[in-house]
Amino acid sequence: MALKQVMAVIGTRPDAIKMAPVILALRDDPHFQVRVIATGQHREMLDQVLQLFRIVPDEDLQVMTPRQTLAQITTRALEGLDQVLQRYRPDVVLAQGDTTTTFVAALAAFYHQIPFGHVEAGLRTYNKYHPFPEEINRRLTAPIADFHFAPTERARQNLLREAIPGERIWVTGNTGIDAVLWVAQQPFEPQAPCLKRFFAHTGRTLLITTHRRENWGEPMEGIALAVRDLLDALPDLLALLPMHRNPHVREVLQRVLGDHPRMILTEPLDYAPFVHAMRHAMLILTDSGGVQEEAPAFGKPILVLRTTTERPEGVEAGTAKLVGTERVRIREEALHLLTDADAYAQMAHAVNPYGDGHAAERIREILTQNLR
Repeated sequence: MALKQVMAVIGTRPDAIKMAPVILALRDDPHFQVRVIATGQHREMLDQVLQLFRIVPDEDLQVMTPRQTLAQITTRALEGLDQVLQRYRPDVVLAQGDTTTTFVAALAAFYHQIPFGHVEAGLRTYNKYHPFPEEINRRLTAPIADFHFAPTERARQNLLREAIPGERIWVTGNTGIDAVLWVAQQPFEPQAPCLKRFFAHTGRTLLITTHRRENWGEPMEGIALAVRDLLDALPDLLALLPMHRNPHVREVLQRVLGDHPRMILTEPLDYAPFVHAMRHAMLILTDSGGVQEEAPAFGKPILVLRTTTERPEGVEAGTAKLVGTERVRIREEALHLLTDADAYAQMAHAVNPYGDGHAAERIREILTQNLR
């Protein structure tokens, strides 16, 4: 078998987390040569994940400039990837999920008539503005892709309904589970005082992540007020909320929660501390897609701060529950889980539907058998 040239394109922290197992699996196989291209869509949050997995990009397009629009990010990434593809001419381009980087990587590969492999293919809400712009990014990527690596059977069915040929779809599990299980096995000792406090706490613990554009403004206010209500209702509850760097998010969270003595507001956590924070938390509130997949690997119930999710498998399996962004609903659902042992156990013991930690190996095998 001739050496196959693979180009892996990453732009954000979730891209790096979910592509890292694939990159490492391919590099373990002497039949593949892998080049990693970073667009730099999320600069600081991307770099620390790459360092954790000991991945050094071969090219860094550095597309981010302050306050640029989605159109500007798209244009700069497309122009940069066009030049890189012209230079290297790989046998296949791989990217994951639903970021602008992923859609642009698929489009650039199409322009060069190079096969494109979509990791985490087939997720849908069927609402083009929720999540924004991710839903359209992944729906536009699908008809371009030649290899569709679906994390679940439901994702495969979504693609089949969109007339994607069944022989081009493979159910692999989610590579994010590969990544989170690998990190959980690494030694960890919290360094920051706020994290030491969280990990040392023997009472109830709550982890919150929220950042989505559709939750900016009034929905973010509802989320923050609900968290404050929970802290006031449960004297032994300690909450940790790593704040996204976007000022639309930070202003509300700092104003509503910043003065509460049992609320720990931090800068964004590196991936390893965040994984261990998930393990230590009793309950997780999140609007993150990745966290919906990762937390069930540790038996942690999730309340999803959204009205729709492209990951309904978790809701159906019982690991997650959609609660939206309304203050009263979030408070009541969280209180129920934090105070009712039977309700908590029912969610905590549900089976994770997203994978077994071997998705990257399956993707490598599929490429081995199908790349020409």
